[in-house]
This record gives sequence, C-alpha cells and structure tokens, in this order.
Amino acid sequence: MEIENPWGELEEGYWEALLKEGENSLSSTPPEEGEDIWRGFRVELYEENASRDKDEISRDWQFVQEMFESGEVLDLVVTGYNKGGLLVEINNLKGFVPASQLIGLPPNLEEEERKAELASWVGEELSLKIIELDRERNRIVLSERATLLGERKEELLERLSEGDICRGRVTNLCSFGAFVDLGGVEGLIHISEISWGRVKHPKDVLNIGDEIEVYVLNVDRGRGRIGLSLKRLRPDPWISLEERYKVGQLVEGVITNVVNFGAFARIEEGLEGLIHISELADGNFLHPRSVVKEGDVVKARIINVDGKNRRLGLSLRRV
Repeated sequence: MEIENPWGELEEGYWEALLKEGENSLSSTPPEEGEDIWRGFRVELYEENASRDKDEISRDWQFVQEMFESGEVLDLVVTGYNKGGLLVEINNLKGFVPASQLIGLPPNLEEEERKAELASWVGEELSLKIIELDRERNRIVLSERATLLGERKEELLERLSEGDICRGRVTNLCSFGAFVDLGGVEGLIHISEISWGRVKHPKDVLNIGDEIEVYVLNVDRGRGRIGLSLKRLRPDPWISLEERYKVGQLVEGVITNVVNFGAFARIEEGLEGLIHISELADGNFLHPRSVVKEGDVVKARIINVDGKNRRLGLSLRRV
C-alpha cells in the first residue's frame, strides 16, 4: 500500500517551531529584532561576513556536501542555542542540532530548565553527523545521536521487511500521523493507518512515550523511511460485517461526528455507521445537532449493510 509522503510538511512546521523563539548566540553582532527568523541560520550571517566572496561560500558548501554524503563525523564547537537546540559552526557556515538529536539532554525538563541546560553546552565540542542538507533554504541539520546509531540504523533497515511486527516508542504526534522509534530509526504511522475507524488527530489515540506494537507496511532503505500501521494488527471489521450484523438489528453506538447531512455512530472499534438526516428523528429540525451531539450514546436500528463498499446505514427514527 502506497502512503502519501508527508515528510515535507513536517519539516516546515518542525523548523518553524524550533526557531520561532530566535537564537541565543555568542556572536557580538546578534540579529536585530524583527529580522527574518532564518537569518541566524543562513550563510550571510552578520555584517562581518558580508565581504566573503562567492567562491569561498561555494567551497564551504562543497565541504559540508562531502561530509553529508560520506557520513563523516565532525567535531564542532557549540556557539549558541535556543529552546529547540544548539547552534554550531562548520567553517563559515552555521548548522543546527535539534534537542531531540542530543545524547545527554535530560528528558521532561521545564522550559527554563531546558534553556539553562542547553546554554551550558555553549563552548563545548560535540561529535556530530550531518543528517539534513538543503542549500536552497540554507539549512544544515546535525545529530549527535546519529554518530552512535548509524550502524544500528543500517542493520535495522536491512533486517526489517514488509509484514514484520515490532515494538517501538511514540516520539512525535503530528496532524498527519505518528512517529515511532524502533530502536535507532523512526517509522511513520500515517493517520489513515492508526485505526480502521475515523481518527481526527493521532493524539486522540496515542501519547508521546507510548510503547506500542506496529506492523511494517513498507521499508525504503535508500531514504531511510519506514511506513508503519497500527490497524493492520487487528482484523478489518468491514470484512465480516454482513456475518455479524443484519438489517433490522438494534445496536448501541456513540456519536463520533455530526455533519449537515446526518451523524456518524461508532458501534464497535473501527466500525462506524451513518445516520442520515432523514433517519435522525420525525418532524422538522434545523440541523442534526438539534437531535444529537458528539459523545452521545444512542440506540439505533440497522437499515443497510454493505461490507464490500464499507457502508452501514443506521436509523434512530425507526427504533
């Protein structure tokens, strides 16, 4: 099953969140208030760099490109920080080390404690690998974790294959899915693979830090990306729908969504039926919300069963 690639969407939101507070740098000429948030992470950092020629800039970028492709470990000095991570210098370029890529940062710190801890790293030398390089956006992302996990990641990617079931820890929840650390490499559970039923946001089902079992949908070894699924660990409830439910049967359900043409009710995990507006109640009413709301527990009668097309028709009016 092919999953739409959401990584690009993640990168923009992730970086904006990391950098929105600006940087705390040792530079004697920090950016002025109101400057482009990215200025501190671009090649033309401050006025002292304005005289650098294009050849020098190109040589710097050529160097980091070679380091990125070879996976070379770089020993770099921390020159600044913000609440999202640390700033380092590579020749005349600046790179960013997200806090999630640091080995010794204590977890679950309050914001001020986190800033103080990151500030204490300024002036220290770290062994880092470049994990993302984008010259157009002037971004160089580095990782301390990658220096330890590189071989383990390669081994894991080689070992994993479609259909495997493994355990992991939820590391991030986004609107389009959940990221799970499998022990050195992260996989993505797209929101459509969390449950056979409707999921508005992954946080409604999962929490960061949860230890879960996942099904491996696909492995892209070239790009180091793994597609995961939660719902594939359970039978698809629609397949046996017509064996378990019959027209005329009374069922109990929970209203999960109310729309202008009716309401959806969950009658079991991963299985929702539609109560069309004409089947909500007798008489006239302005909107389905006049009759039901999300969270209501209702008794309904089944009026249509179509497992092949994944449709289940319900009625409150005929109870």
